[in-house]
Parts: sequence; structure tokens; C-alpha cells
Amino acid sequence: EVIHLELFFVFGEDLRSSLYFVNASLQEVVFSSTTGALVPCPAAAVPPAALRWYLATGEEIYNVPGIRHVQPNGTLQIYGFLPSSFSNLINDNTYYCTAENPSGKIRSQDLHIKAVFREPYTVRVADQRVMRGNTAVFKCIIPASVEEYVSVVSWEKDTVSLVSGPRYLITSMGALYILDVQSEDAVNIYRCTTRHRYTGETRQSNSARLLLSEPVDSAPVILDGFERREVMVGHRVELPCKASGHPPPRYRWLRDNSPLESDSRYHQSVSGLLIEATRPSDAGSYVCEVWNSFGNAKVVGRLVVKQPLKAVVSPRKVRGSVGSQVSLFCSVTGSDEYEIAWYRNGEKIYQGINVRITGINNENLVMEGMAKSDGGAYQCFARNGKMSTQDLVQVVLEDGTPKILSAFSEKVVSPNEPISLVCHVKGTPLPTVTWTLDEDPVIKDSNHRMDRIITTEGHVLSYLNVSHTQVTDGGVYRCTCNNSAGSVSYQARINVRGPASIRPMKNVTAIAGRDTYIHCRIIGYPYYSIKWYKDSNLLPFNHRQRAFENNGTLKLSNVQNSDEGEYTCYVLVDPEKQIHRSVHVTVKVPPLIQHSDSQSASIGQRVFIPCVVISGDLPMSITWHKDGRPINASLGVTIDNIDFTSSLRISNLSEIHNGSYTCIARNEAAAVEHSIQLIVKVPPHFEVQPRDQDGIYGKSVILNCSAKGNPIPTIVWNHSKGAGVPQFQPIALNSGSRIQLLEKGSLLIKHVLEEDAGFYLCKVSNDVGADISKSMYLTVKIPAMITSYPNTTRAEQGHMTEMSCTAHGEKPIKVRWEKESHIINPDMSRYVVTVKEVGDEVISTLQILHTVREDSGFFSCITINSYGEDKGIIQLIVQDRPDPPEVEIREVKDRTIALRWTMGFDGNSPITGYDINYKNKSSSWASSQMTKDVSPQLNQATIIELHPASTYNIRMFAKNQIGESRPSNELTITTDEAPPDGAPQDVQLEAISSQSIKVTWKPPLKHLQNGLIRSYQVCYREFGTGGSPQYNTINVDTTGDIETLTLDNLKKYTQYEVRVQAANRAGIGPTSEEITITTLEDVPSRPPENVVTTATTPETISLSWSALSKEALNGMLLGYRVIYWANLPDGGQAGFTVTHSADLQSHFLCSIQGVFSRASPQQIMSFLLLKPVPGPPAGVKAAASTSSVVFVSWLPPLKLNGIIRKYTVFCSNPYPTVISEFEAAPDVYFRRLTNLNQNWQYSIWVVAVTAAGRGNASEIITVEPQAKAPARILTFSGTVTTPWMRDIVLPCKAVGDPPPTIKWLKGNNGTPVPVSNDGRRSAHSNGSFVIRTVKAEDSGYYRCVASNNWGSDEIMLTLQVQVPPDQPRLTVTKTTTTSITLSWIPGDNGGSSIRGYILQYSEDNSEEWGSFSISPSERSYRLEKLKCGTWYKFTLTAQNAVGPGRISEIIEAKTHGKEPQFAKDHELFSSINSTRVELNLIGWNNGGCPIDSFTLEYRPVDTTKWTMVKRDSLTKNHILYDLQEATWYELQMRVGNSAGTAEKRVLFATLNVDGSEYYVLYYHTGSKAMSSQLDAKSLAEMLMSKNARTPDTVNKQQQTLRMHIDIPRAQLLIEERDTMETIDDRSTVLLTDNDFGETSKQKSSTVTHTVHYQSLSQATGPLVDVSDARPGTNPTARRTAKAGPATRSRYASQWTLNRPHPPVSSHTLTTDWRLPTPRATGSVDKESDSYSVSPSQDTDRARSSMVSTESASSTYEELARAYEHAKMEEQLRHAKFTITECFISDTSSEQMTAGTNDYTDSLTSSTPSESGICRFTASPPKPQDASRVMTMAVPKAHRPGGELVHLPPYLRMDFLLNRGAAPSGREATGQTCMDPQKSRMAKRPALLAPTPSETPSSALSSSGPPSREAVQQWQPGTSSTLPQREPGDLAQAAKLSSSQESLLDSRGHLKQSNNPYAKSYTLV
Repeated sequence: EVIHLELFFVFGEDLRSSLYFVNASLQEVVFSSTTGALVPCPAAAVPPAALRWYLATGEEIYNVPGIRHVQPNGTLQIYGFLPSSFSNLINDNTYYCTAENPSGKIRSQDLHIKAVFREPYTVRVADQRVMRGNTAVFKCIIPASVEEYVSVVSWEKDTVSLVSGPRYLITSMGALYILDVQSEDAVNIYRCTTRHRYTGETRQSNSARLLLSEPVDSAPVILDGFERREVMVGHRVELPCKASGHPPPRYRWLRDNSPLESDSRYHQSVSGLLIEATRPSDAGSYVCEVWNSFGNAKVVGRLVVKQPLKAVVSPRKVRGSVGSQVSLFCSVTGSDEYEIAWYRNGEKIYQGINVRITGINNENLVMEGMAKSDGGAYQCFARNGKMSTQDLVQVVLEDGTPKILSAFSEKVVSPNEPISLVCHVKGTPLPTVTWTLDEDPVIKDSNHRMDRIITTEGHVLSYLNVSHTQVTDGGVYRCTCNNSAGSVSYQARINVRGPASIRPMKNVTAIAGRDTYIHCRIIGYPYYSIKWYKDSNLLPFNHRQRAFENNGTLKLSNVQNSDEGEYTCYVLVDPEKQIHRSVHVTVKVPPLIQHSDSQSASIGQRVFIPCVVISGDLPMSITWHKDGRPINASLGVTIDNIDFTSSLRISNLSEIHNGSYTCIARNEAAAVEHSIQLIVKVPPHFEVQPRDQDGIYGKSVILNCSAKGNPIPTIVWNHSKGAGVPQFQPIALNSGSRIQLLEKGSLLIKHVLEEDAGFYLCKVSNDVGADISKSMYLTVKIPAMITSYPNTTRAEQGHMTEMSCTAHGEKPIKVRWEKESHIINPDMSRYVVTVKEVGDEVISTLQILHTVREDSGFFSCITINSYGEDKGIIQLIVQDRPDPPEVEIREVKDRTIALRWTMGFDGNSPITGYDINYKNKSSSWASSQMTKDVSPQLNQATIIELHPASTYNIRMFAKNQIGESRPSNELTITTDEAPPDGAPQDVQLEAISSQSIKVTWKPPLKHLQNGLIRSYQVCYREFGTGGSPQYNTINVDTTGDIETLTLDNLKKYTQYEVRVQAANRAGIGPTSEEITITTLEDVPSRPPENVVTTATTPETISLSWSALSKEALNGMLLGYRVIYWANLPDGGQAGFTVTHSADLQSHFLCSIQGVFSRASPQQIMSFLLLKPVPGPPAGVKAAASTSSVVFVSWLPPLKLNGIIRKYTVFCSNPYPTVISEFEAAPDVYFRRLTNLNQNWQYSIWVVAVTAAGRGNASEIITVEPQAKAPARILTFSGTVTTPWMRDIVLPCKAVGDPPPTIKWLKGNNGTPVPVSNDGRRSAHSNGSFVIRTVKAEDSGYYRCVASNNWGSDEIMLTLQVQVPPDQPRLTVTKTTTTSITLSWIPGDNGGSSIRGYILQYSEDNSEEWGSFSISPSERSYRLEKLKCGTWYKFTLTAQNAVGPGRISEIIEAKTHGKEPQFAKDHELFSSINSTRVELNLIGWNNGGCPIDSFTLEYRPVDTTKWTMVKRDSLTKNHILYDLQEATWYELQMRVGNSAGTAEKRVLFATLNVDGSEYYVLYYHTGSKAMSSQLDAKSLAEMLMSKNARTPDTVNKQQQTLRMHIDIPRAQLLIEERDTMETIDDRSTVLLTDNDFGETSKQKSSTVTHTVHYQSLSQATGPLVDVSDARPGTNPTARRTAKAGPATRSRYASQWTLNRPHPPVSSHTLTTDWRLPTPRATGSVDKESDSYSVSPSQDTDRARSSMVSTESASSTYEELARAYEHAKMEEQLRHAKFTITECFISDTSSEQMTAGTNDYTDSLTSSTPSESGICRFTASPPKPQDASRVMTMAVPKAHRPGGELVHLPPYLRMDFLLNRGAAPSGREATGQTCMDPQKSRMAKRPALLAPTPSETPSSALSSSGPPSREAVQQWQPGTSSTLPQREPGDLAQAAKLSSSQESLLDSRGHLKQSNNPYAKSYTLV
């Protein structure tokens, strides 16, 4: 028993001791008779208590050796015993224990201790009849005798344990439910296993079967129900209700005839109603109603929710006092029916005088007048049947004698002053308080009020209030407190001012020998002294007298007769006056009786008892009492009274005279008494004499003997064993002994043993007279007992066995045999029973002839006589060969198989070992391997040294001492794969480029593969010590017998070593031998380094550089190329190629680059040559300003040769005599010369000065100061260069006398015109002309004219405004899977040299742009590490000194590769059975890009829940497990790589259980609707994916099948036709019987499959979709089409452009999703044009078909267009295209761009991949096959219609405007343009800083602004065309290839030939 710790405390009075229960809930202990039990006492105490055990009757238990014992710690031990020794008194009884310490005594709840036997029983299971599809219910039937202790622990199906799952349910009651019974369930057998809760025995039932029948319409039949269920509150309960019937019945639950309320705790399960966390309100009557269309049934049962009894006693703390009342209340919950009993200190409390027990269930206990002994532990016991509970409290009783806690004190008051006197007292019960004044009670009146208050602490406050005090109110006040426990008083004097006087005093009677007090009752205040006098003597005058002067009291101690007399009290009221009053004291003497001892006498003697009063006042009276009562005259006692004496005389003493006699003497003083004990001695005599008795062995017996006498006699028992001459010995009587002496003297023998037989002597004595004794004989009768029998007997099947049991006891003894409660008839042929007597014993033998397995079980030998019976249980085990074990797989590895087995029936003989037998599947058992004698303790083993990926058969045998079992079930197991043991074969390497190596190899040898090779690991690294020691690894999936891999992105011209490893599912095998190879050469990867320049002379430079390392050369060095350029004055640069040094400038930048390095960034180095003196100023002017002043101006030197520090102006007259020098700052270019002489001629020249000194002098000019100086301009003519958007000043400094007038003119062609003066242009007073925010239009020639009266002058200034460069022309020249090479032609540099380019790129449909800076000398760039099969967008921007220019047009290119495809001719399903499907995924082609995602989903077609599998890579196969047999499934796969995602959907059906194929007819002919097992979408996808039919299949279908299925957004019409003649607005799909049955294996396409959706006509222009566009088309087409997902479903990429209705030239598309995208110019289609893409083509091919047909910009582009157009020709739609020749050449960028015009779109194509000379041939199908050509119409694509996405602003201008003359008439009306207001702006690359710009008038090129008609928005249902290209543009395009005839006609179409069935195109 598990003991739960629950503590209930009771504390003692001192709070340091307590009593408590450690397991108050323990109420029953059940144990096995073979093990016994240890039961600790539930009660305990601190300090430790005495623990005792009692029977429920109150009898303290005793120890019985070997049977029952109480341990010192209070634990009760019940020993194990044989069934024959069972005793109800000990082994099945109710006990309780007590704990006692100073706190009290508590008793535990009743504890039922019960032993259970190991008794025979069997469990069985009955066969069950069930209809297929119903639920079967098996129940384990357990005998009622053991049902309480036995529970079901498991169920087995064919020896395999079952657990609750989808189809099997084991209920809480142990029933087995089998749901949805099928045929295979009937072949199994089912058994239950039970376990005994206490003995641990397990039993297995018989085997039961299911008797299966087919469903027949029938009413419900109850399979499982209930009548009554009990559950504890808060627990879970299951109410079973299960029925069978057809159709399946329905269920409804009611409680108390009402439907169940909604409650989350109620759940209707498969087995019935499940109630969680039961509540008391759940109790009631439950009805489970079951019904179907053929009848109904119901289950009616009651649910009883039991609550544990709980008792609570209140109050919890009880403190009282002696004499008080205590009330306790016991509250009980958990039941309405219970009985309450009250206990005090372990003893039951009964009703009495002071005890009242009231209430319906005795819940109230009231006790009056509590005595001190009434304290302790009080317990309330509540009992209800076997349930009981208790609660306890401690009642602590205190001494309740009143105690005064506080009181009033003595005080003095004035008359009329109020006073309040208070006494604060406690006591239990509450005391009453009385008040006295000078020993007279205080009379309550209007002036004297008395009251009391009870405080919260239970104390009493008693008040005496005097409102108006008078002198008479003075005196001694006393409060007296009384209760039943005692009395206490307190007094104090209250003095009231006034004349003093003495109250009259009463005479006093004093008792001699006691103390007496005399009070002098003084009133008034003040007074001075109080004195007592007796006979004029001042008291005290002896030691017994004491006078209290303060209060006037006189005390007389131990009063004597001499104290009698008159006493006078004198009070001194003032010094001259005293008053007095007297009182008389009378002394009375009480009687005194002379002491006498007790007397004793024997019966019949005479007795005299005197009583003498030796002192005391007379008169007095003397009386007698006996035992507290007056003496009755009938006693015969004579009383004699003489004066002060009295006596008793008894003449004949008898027993009635025995007792206590009391003499009572009374006088006026007192009454005294004296008791004398009279003992009457009576000799002993028997009251009950002993006599001979019989005692039954094991039972109790009482030997009666009782006697009387006085004193009470003592009884002693002696015993003499045996029947011989008695030899009596004393019997030891100890506490707890088996033999005890009862109170009256009888002897109790509690457990009679055989040795107790013999004589017993009862001896009685009391020391009065002679002792008496009497003997008797006890005969012990032995009940029939079995003394020996075998517990277990083993027998071999088919042999004879016998069982014997020996009985002992009183004869006659009868013996009978039973087999599991069935009496064995000895007359049966197989049984023989014999009985014989040997001495005192009887031996009975049962023989069984020819034992069988069914004989195994329990046999009972039962012996009976007159005194009892006994039973011996013998287990017979019939041994046989074991059943074979049930073997299962525990673990399978590559070379080991771990087995686990479950042993069946062991034949009732221990298993001695197992033999394991295994072989290869292809071998016979004769050649198998055997592992013998596996230990029987094992249930698992491992077979080792197997071969990986091999199939084995395994079986086992079990062995015991009888023999070997039959072979077990046979297992067929395939070992796991192991890593290959062999390396790949024939590994070969081939260098195919400077960064690529091709690796080829073959698989390892077959026997070394250890499984299916699934992938390879190719490891490579640089060869030698310089490279990385780590290998780079690439995983490659298996494709076939010979594998190939190309290693890319390798180092150029580098030796690599490569090795290959094969891998299967288990791992990687050994590596192949290492093979080395060197990659091909390539251009150097970086420019020369450490370039050093030295200026050897002012005009020569010496260059040196470091040689490139071997790693950077990428091959053999052939030479260097040196490029340099000079900085020009305008900030530009002039470039040169270095061959000689003759053209070197003095100051320049130089760049060195390897001749092979065209893509590497260059190193720019600036250096300065040697610094000579500067050159002469470039020009000098001088002009007279006045007669003495001349102005000189000059230009800086052309060759500065350093930093100019100043200018020096020399003035000479005559030349070369220098008369003066004038200096000017280095940034000042004019000087005023003063103090010159009029009309003198002066020579003027200017010199520049640097750190090297004065430079060369300028030309010498002459000037003459004049008074009338003509106008002259000092400013020089020249060119002014400035960046745009700045303020520029055009100087024009003029001098003359008078000062000249300045005019500015602009223009040099024709007549110059004056400049306009406006807010931006103005002429200043100093002659300069200012232009603010200069623009490109301000460029030109400006003339400044100065004039005065004496002359004029003019200069010409050329203004050059530098603007940002024009956009470059960007094209794509080469693509690979990971790189794209771009080329470009620079545009106009804007007047400033190009300083570099910025290339921006972005993934398609991405807003994030990356950028690269590129050297100005580059004309191409290769982007590496791009995503495979991905479209990219590119723009290029040139930069000059002004800033970045216009961004080029966005071009698009795609890296090689495409989304995955599944091969049409590849079979997807490797195998299909009833529950498993293996998929062969090798048919997935990665499209050239690695597959990075694989998603697989499948579901039964009639459900909506998908099962999903996700992988990061694609395996070669995949297995779907746990499928439902005979079920159609829908399967969809999505395989993705960086190029996109492909999807495949198929339908398949699992096989039937028997392996046959599953057929379901999904449709009905006529008007019946199609079955819902396939939805329309799945069916349509299935049909669209079926593109192969055999001709036979089609011909066999004579009748057209039509089906209508409603699906969202369209009504789908499915029909069968050989050809489709018309296209309507409905979808048409061919359907054959094979669509609903077996899949045809033929792959040839013979029948048209068409699917059409409702459509609108398409506007003119190529079909546009995000996945079907191609570089070279209008970027608007692709960018505006990015509205939907990047990947279409399979049928969404199949398009047809049908012939439009004349006369409008347009394309019609059968879809309602389209964008108003303009077509490229020059692509005007005929009415017969039809473009189509086959369903087998990938998305990129579809994009290729939409290429623009405008003139190409290169031979390469034209070839691509011709190739694509050829594939789109109607008669070539199904042609086979072959590229027959292709000669690759290194075409320069000049050749690539010759003859292009400004509006030609850029184009690239993946076919062919290089430019050069190529030829391809197209072979169309024959005319007779035309009807077999597949035509695929467009399904509706789910795209948002009409929204323009990511359209750059410039695309909304240039590409939408007419590039030629505006068309007229109908053409102009039908132009297609997109309304910019309807489109969303796309984010341009934001890398470059914005540049201020304006829209020049030429921005629209040759076309004017678009008209309203040109910009109208396309509307559905309209037809329009694009603007036509000017003939000049076509002519320009025709110049591209003058040596060969163009493949395109004037409209851009392929030229037609005479033979439409054989075309050959050649392009050079």
C-alpha cells in the first residue's frame, strides 16, 4: 500500500507537544497471503507517544508468533501464511491504533486489513460476430471472485501486442475495440492478458476470432454498455456505449432524461461518453440512444460520483476553564448519509448529565461543567460503509478561579463629588461581582449605580458609580468575584470629607482555634488615629493580636476563650477630641472527637465501635452514618449515646456490615466528624467452577473460573501438558501474551495450539481461611488440515502424472479434488483418485492419464472434518515443445540485421535456447547459415558479416527440454547500403578553357557499389605546393553509365589534380587515383606593377615596371602595350600609343597595361618632367589710356614648366635700354604703366617667372601715349570653356581717351545680332558680358566692339559650354551560365573628355542595383558570378569633367540555363502497389542550372489536406509510404533552380489489396453528373498533361464524350474531337477511356488536345509575358508584364497567335490578359502570321520566340533573328533545326556596331553563342502530317490585367513616340501608346548623383510631340498597330551586310522560297 503523507496536528497545553496523523486517508490494506504486510500506525506524536493496536471491538491485540506481531515502533506486521492458516480474526478484520502522550490520546480511523489468496482463476474472451465496416468489441471476462483485484494489462493480435491507434482502441475498462473491421481482421486471433494487483500473477486468455459477415441492413445491437459506474470526484470516467448495425448507427446522450448540456469536459469518443474532471453534479442517470433507419436501442446506466468523506471540527482552537461549557461542531462533506461518533482521548463519548450530543447526525457536542480531566484530544469520526474520516481538536482547560487583574485604590473625595469604582476580573465561567460597603451590601438607587462590561478578551469590568457622595458613602468598599471555580475579593477605603463618626458594629461570635477580624467602621474625613482597647488595655498586648491603624481592623489569631469580652474602638478626630464605639466578642468551642483506628473482623464475630468527644461546648449532638448514608435499622446495629460519648454494637457480623462508619458531633460552634473503616473478612468460594472443555485448533477458548471473598481473592492458573498424571506448572502471563487472565479470573487462550491440551488448575486465595482450587481438562480438537502438498507439478504432454496431498486432523476426514472450481469426478476415464491412511494422516492421490495441454491449471485438494476444512492448491504444468517465436526487425544496417522476437507459449518448460537460420533470398534453406543456442535470456540478436544492399530470408526456432519448435515466421529483409568499396573507373580530364576542365568517369565495379550509386563527389585542387591543401568538392547526381562534369571558375593556366568518389545513400566510397591537368592560357589578370617614370629631359620620359608573376600572366608572356595621354588645357586628355618617345609632352599622365589585359582595372600614375624656365607669354597687348598712362595685357605661357610666381613687364625707351620694370601677381594678366611721356614710343615685353627663374620674353610691342587715344581692347580673342549651369563672365577690357563705348554681338554666320539683356544675360559697365546659369544654347561666337571718337577695336570670343556626356550604346556580346559580357559605343563626350563609365545591373524584377566603375579606355566588360538562367538588366553611364551623363537604355540579357523540365518520354512511376509508390525522378532535367529546391505534395482526390515533402536537392527517386489502398491520388511536384520553377501534376491510383488495379468510373453518360472524386482543376491539369495517345485508342472511341464542370471564372467544356475546326469561347479538352483507366504507354502524338478559355482579341504587338520575353525586344514589353508570379504553370506558357479578322492588321490572342505593349518597329505581320510555342519548349524558348524583328545591329544579331523567325514560320513550326556550320571569330566592337542607328534595340541570343559565320537548316514536316500537328490554344493566365509595372520614365517617351512621319487615316487612329498616367513609375538606379537637366527642343529627335490619338490607352476589344518605321531606317539597316543578301525582307520577315518544305539559310 502506498501511504500518502497527510498531517493533522493537535497541540498540547504547553504548545510544545502535539498529536498528529501521518496518513489520515489510509483506510484499507490489502496484501497477498504469500508476502504478508507491514502497516505503520497512522497516528504519531511529539514527544513520542505510546502506540497501541486494537481490534474494532476495542480489544487490544496480542502477538501470535509467526502470525501477527506489533513492532516497538508501532508497526503492525502480518506474516505470510498458508491458506489453511487463514483466520478472519487476524487476516480479514478491522483494526485501529492509538497514540498517547501528555497532550492526550488520539485514535486512528478504522483500518481494514485483508489478505487475498493465490487462488485459481481463468480469463476468457468470446468470439465476436461483426459486419465488415462495423466495430468489433472484445471483452476480457474475469471471474467475479477476483474481479476486484485483476485488471487487463494488454491485448495481443497473433502474439503481437496491440496499442491504441487509428484502428485499435483499448478502453479504460479493458475492452478492445477494432474499428472499421475488414476482411484481413478475421484471419487474426485475439487474446487478453491480466495481472493480479497483489499477487502479481498474470493470466492469458484463450484465443478468440472475429466472425465476419457482409453488411446487411439491420437495427443497432448493443456491443458495449454499462449499468452502474462509480468514480471519485475530479477523476476521469468513461461511459461505454457501442453498437453495431447497418447503416452505421448514430448516438445521442441524455442525462436525467434531458439532452447533455454543452460542456468542454464532455467528449463523445469512439467507445462512448468521456467525462473529464467529474463533478458531483455529473451524477445521475445516463441514457445512450442508438438508432439507424432500421431500428433503435439504448444503454441505460447510473453514474455515481463519490467524494471522499471529510470531517472538520470547529472551533479549531478550544481553550476553556474548569467548570466551563465546551461546544464542538463536526461538519462532514462528501456524502449525505453518514454516522458521527465523538471520542475524547480515544474513548467514545456517550450522552450524560453534563454531556449533550444533538443534531440529525450527532454533529453537535455540548459539555457542561468541564472538569480538569475533561481536557485532551477530541475526535469526530464520520462513517459511511467502508469509508470513514475523522478530525480532531485539542481542548485545553485552564484554572477558571476568578482573578482580579486591576481595581480601584484608596482615595479622598469631597461631598457631592462623583466617584467610579472599577474591578477588572477574569475567570471561567464568567464571574459575578458583588459590592459591599463596610460589609453591608451596596443598595442600588438613583445615587448608586452598578453595571458590568464583557471585554473582547472575555474579561469582566464591574463598575460602581456614586453620583453625589455623602459622608455616609465613605468607608471600606469591597468587590467580591464568584464563579463555580472559586471566589476572590478586593477592598479599599474611600474617604469622604466631613465629620468623623463610627458606624454601629454588630457583636461578633468567634470560633476557638480560628482567626477573627473586627472592623471599626469609620465614616467622615479627616481623622488622625484609630486605636483598639480591651478592658482599658491598648491592643495589641499579645502576639495573637494585631491592629491595623490605617483602616481600623483588629485581627485575633487562633482565638482562645480568654479573648472573649468587650472591645472598644477609639478614633481621634482632632487633637482635642476623640470618639469611640464598642463591640462584644463571644468565643464558642467546637467539638473534638478522639481518634480511633479501623477495625477488622470475621463473619459471625461481635464488634464495638466507640466515638468520644473529648472537648467542645455543650450542648452537642452525636449521630452515625455508614458509607455516607444514615445507618438503616435493618443492619442490626445498636447505637448507644451517653453524654459526650456514642458507640456502635454489632452482635453477629456479616458481609453487609463491611464499610465506613462516620461519627458526627455538632454544637453551636461547628460540626465535626470522624470515620472508622470496618473490614469484614470473607474466605474465598467459587462463583463459577472450571469444567472439562474442548478447544479447536487455531480458535480462541476461555477456561471459566471465578470466585468471591473479602479481600477479593487472587486466582492463579497452573497447567499440566498431556493426559497423564498431572504435573502442574505455573502459566506465564505477560502483557500481549497469547494466554491472558480475564478480569473475573477466567483464562483466555486466544489461539489454541495442540500443545495447549492437558489439565488446568484454578487456585483461589485471599488469606482468609483456607485456599480453594479446581482442575479441568482441555481437549484440543484438530480441524482437517493439509500438512503437505506440492505447489507445482510438471508433466510432459501425453504422459501420466499424479498429485498427492496429506491431511491431518480429527477423523473421519473426507478429501475431494477440484479443477478450477469444478469438482473432479473420479469415475471419469482420465482421472483416478486413491485415499489411504498412514498413522494420523490421510493421503489422497489424483492420477491423470495421458495429460494434454488443457490439463495445465490449478487443482485443489480439499479436506473436511467436523471441525473445519482446508484447501491446498496445486499448479499442474503440462510441458510440450514451445511455440515458435514471433520475429521482427529491430534494426537493419549495411552489414548487420538486428532481430527482436517475442516468445509465444514456452510449452510450460523453460526455453533453453534459440536457433537463428538465415540465407540469401535466392538460395535454398539447405544452404542456409545457422546460429545455434542463443541464450534464452535474450530476446534480440544481431546477424553480422552480411553484404550491403542484399536481400536475406530469416527464421528462428525455440527450444526447451522437450524439444524444438516449428520454424517461426519468415522475414525477408534487405540490408542497408554501405559506402561503396570501389572507386570510380576510367577517370579522364580534358581542359576546355582557361578556367574550365571537363571530367569524365565510369561507375565503380558492380560488386563494390554496395547499393545504388546516386551521386559522385569530384574533388580538385591546385597541383603542387603553391596551391591550397584543401580540396574543393562538387557533388554530381548520377545520370548514366558515363558521367561528365565541367569544373568552372578555375585559375587560368594552372595545373590541377582531380579525383572522384562514388556515393550511394549510405555515404561516400574511396577516391580514384589522382589525375593532373593544366587549364588553358588566357590574358593576364592584372596590369604591370611598380611602374616607375623618370623624366630624363624636358621632353623624354623613362619608364620601368616589375615583371608580372606567373600567377598573373595566365600563360606565356608575349609582350607589353604602353598607352599614355597628355592633360589638355581644357581638362581633357589626348591619348597616344607608345612606340617611340618623340611625341612626349613635358607634363602628362601615363598608363601601362599588359597587352592581354582588356578587362582589368588600370593603374594611373601622374608624374612631372624636369622643370626648365617657363616659355614666353602667349600674347601681349598695350594701348594708351591717356597721355601718360599705358595699359599692358598678356596671356600666360603655353608651356608653364612649373608654377608661375609672378610676371615682370619691361618698358624700354629706346630699346633695349630698360628704363623701368613693373611686376604683376601670377593670376593678374594686365598692368597699368604710369608717368610716361606723351608721344614717346616705348618698347614693351613681358616675362613669366618661376622658381627656375625668368622665362623667355614675349614678343616686343611698341606703344605711344597720346592725349587723343583711340579705343583699344586689351582682352585677347580666344575660346572660353565652361561647364554648364555655371555663371560665366566674357571679359572685354577697353581703354582710350575719351573712354570707349562697349557693344556685344553674337553670331558669325550671317549678320551678328546684339546680345539680349535679360535676367540671365547682362553687360556690365566694365565692358564684360555676364551669362548666368550657362546652358548649351549659349555656346557660340561673341564679338566685343569698343569705339570712341578716335577709333574702334573688336575681339572675337568663342564660348564652349561643356555638358554631361551623351548615353553610350550598350549591347551584349557573350553569355555563359554565370557571366555576361557587355560592349558599348561611347556617345558624344559633351565637350569634355570621358573620364570613366559606371555600369549598373539588376536582377530581373528586382529594385536593387549594383554598380561597377570602368576605365574610360574600356569598351567591354564581363560580369562574373551571376545566377544561372537568370535575366539581368543593365545600364551604362559615361562621366566627364561635368559629371555623369544620361543613362543608357536598359538592355536585358539572360545567363545560360533554364528552369527544370521533366522529360516527356520518361516514366515517373517506378512501381505502384496498394500502399506504396516509388517515383523515378531521373526524368527531371536541371536545365543547365543546379536544382536547389524540390517540393512534393500529394493527397487523395476526395480530400483537401495535402501531405508535403520538401528537399534542398533532387534525389533520383522518392517513395511515398502509408498510402490508402485502391485510392486515387493527386500528385504535384515543384522543382526549382535559379532560373525558375517547374511544376508537374499527375493523378495515380494505388492498387487493390490483392494487387489488382483499381478502376473507378468517374462519369456517367447521359445526364448524370460527374463524380466529385476529381475536381475540375485537377482533371483539367491531368488532361492537359496527357499529350500522347495511340491511334488505336482514338479510333476505338466512336462516341463523343461531353462533360460540363463548373469551375470559378470559367465554364470548362471537355469534349473529344479528332480536329478542332472552330474556336469558341469554351474550353475544349479531349477525353478518352484511358483517362479513367490504364495509362497508355505509347508516346506518339496522334490526336489533337486543345484547351480554350474565353478570350478577347489582342492588340497589335507581340505577345508579352514576364517569362516569354527576350533581350532585344522593347524593354517596356517585359517591364510592364511583371505583374504575376515569375513562373507559370505548365499550360500557362503555351500560346497561339491566331489570324485576326480583316481588314485590321493585328494579332489576336486567346486570353483576356494582355498589355498594350508596342511592337518593335519594322515588324509588321501579315494576316497569315501565326507564332506558336510547343508545349515541350521551355520558358526561355518561349521568350525567344517573341524576339523583335527590326534590323539588327550586327551580323550576329541578324543571324539570331533569322534563326528565331525561321522557327516561327507557319510551315516550319514543327521543323527540325540543325546548325550545320559555325566559325567563331574575334569580332571587334567596331564591326559589331557598324551602321547602327540611334533607335535600334540591343539584342542578344543564346543561339548561336558566338558571332561569326553560321548556317542552319530547317526541315519542315511533310504535308500529309499536317493534320497531326498539335495546336495548343492559350489558357487564361492569372495575371493582374492592365497594370504597367516598373516602367522607366524615358521608356514612356522614346519608345512610345512615332519615329517617322505621322501616319494618317486609319493608321494614325490605331496607334498604340500607353497613358503615362495609368502606369506606375519604376525606380531608376540610384547610384549616380542627379544632374540638372533641361529638355532641349531636340529631345524628341525627329518626331514631334505625340498627339492625343498617339497616346490613347488601349481598350479591350480594339485593334491597333504601331507607328511605321521610315524607309530610311530600313535602308540603313540593310547596309549592315553588303557582301551577303539579307535573310529578312523589307518588313523584317524571312524571305520566302519556292520550296516551302526545304529551306537553308546562310548568313555571313
